[in-house]
Amino acid sequence: MRLRVERTAKGDLMAKFQIGDIVQLKSGGPKMTVKQVFPDGVVSCHWFSGTKLSSGIFSAETLVVAEGPGDNRTGKNKA
Repeated sequence: MRLRVERTAKGDLMAKFQIGDIVQLKSGGPKMTVKQVFPDGVVSCHWFSGTKLSSGIFSAETLVVAEGPGDNRTGKNKA
């Protein structure tokens, strides 16, 4: 898994994702590719809605590494 954990100035733990990671909202939804990671814990992602490319910006706290086919934690496509 390419998930780094860093301590913020307040001593809180903050998950940091890397560009290219496959993530998903904790609440579910489509698998998304991390496009950019900002120092303040905000992550820019893109994904496909059918044939349309969509994008959004999310707090790192709302994301988890996606599991299943295309699982990037092992570096192998499980399809």
